Amino acid sequence: MQSARAVMAALRQAGHDVVPIGITPDGRWLAGGDPLHALSSGHVDDERSIAMLPQPGQRGLVPVQPSAPEALPITDLDVLFPVLHGTYGEDGTVQGLFELAAVPYAGAGVLGSALGMDKVVQKTLWRGLGLPVTDFLSVTRRELEDHPNRVVSEIEETIGYPCFTKPANLGSSVGVSKATTREDLERGLLTAAQYDAKLIVEVGIDARELEVGVLGNDEPRASVVGEIIAGAEFYDYRAKYLDNGSQAIIPADIPTETADQVRKLAIAAFKALSANGLARVDFFLERGSDRLLLNEINTMPGFTNISMYPKLWEASGVPFPELVTRIAELAIERYQERSRNRTSYSAE
Repeated sequence: MQSARAVMAALRQAGHDVVPIGITPDGRWLAGGDPLHALSSGHVDDERSIAMLPQPGQRGLVPVQPSAPEALPITDLDVLFPVLHGTYGEDGTVQGLFELAAVPYAGAGVLGSALGMDKVVQKTLWRGLGLPVTDFLSVTRRELEDHPNRVVSEIEETIGYPCFTKPANLGSSVGVSKATTREDLERGLLTAAQYDAKLIVEVGIDARELEVGVLGNDEPRASVVGEIIAGAEFYDYRAKYLDNGSQAIIPADIPTETADQVRKLAIAAFKALSANGLARVDFFLERGSDRLLLNEINTMPGFTNISMYPKLWEASGVPFPELVTRIAELAIERYQERSRNRTSYSAE
């Protein structure tokens, strides 16, 4: 919601008409009125709560209840900007809904979103293409429940300490834990397993955290490189969204050759996952060896007043209102390109 507020303000500043749409935790859509206020206050008017579905032969999302006149403008929107993080918002599911509705939407498509969310698949793909990634191990929740001692022993033998346990599919560092002992590891695995049936365990390295913004479709470009100095032991949810202790250094104090390599790798990682529109690509710069490692990609990065993505582009000469306008234009560009595809076939 913090990101949505910032994006809507920037779009309005750029001269665009903004129609806010909210989605409650149980999946009800809110249109008309002030969805942000309703969501933040917890007071959702059932009369404004509707279901939105694609309708055959009609472009856009339409309300299930035809008696909801305030929802009707949604069918006339030029582009949807899904400022959503994590499950159902950034994993390809809502993107599939927008594809069925035949409406332009900002960010990666179904495949790019799904690959960007699944840390195991994304790192496996990058590694297969020769891109540098940290050592990792994939574990399923069923394996953890059925053979906990075997799982922990395998992690200790192949990954070691320190290590990080994460849900394979999530965002904003939710469910992420650092382990330096077996007790930490067991607790971290159980925490991650609350959020996903597939987990990833990554080796912990002594490194600086670098981030770069990517913008574009077929010919993406990369921003200046920034560095995050976490206000906590690692850059967790609280450090990202709630506390002001973390420090962003833009541009990062790194050699020009290293910055160029970061940008080159970021674009390669972006293209490898069939991403579109925008993404923030995160790196580790290992202390001592200066080895660059891909950490992860965020296909819908944060847009709050302390978020790196808009700050990186502002430092690259693209102010916030211009940035969100460009993202919307890229959404329309991608939609027009996909509209050229034939979706039916008749043998002659």
